[in-house]
Amino acid sequence: MEIKICGPGCASCEQARKVVEAVVAARGLDATITKVTDFQEMAKLGVFSTPAVIIDDQVRCVGRVPNQSEVELWLG
Repeated sequence: MEIKICGPGCASCEQARKVVEAVVAARGLDATITKVTDFQEMAKLGVFSTPAVIIDDQVRCVGRVPNQSEVELWLG
């Protein structure tokens, strides 16, 4: 599973990363979490507001920090 956290590194982006990492760790999932900070790369991914969470090339959340239950649902 590939998870991308998009954002410039602001507090909201870091919070989104922490939520995703916590769920991945709690479930023992085999996932690669990468941070995308380049705005051109984000635009190519279809992200125009941050923070954003992309799981296996599917944009799941844009412009807000997801809560833990949302991330759990997305990760199955």
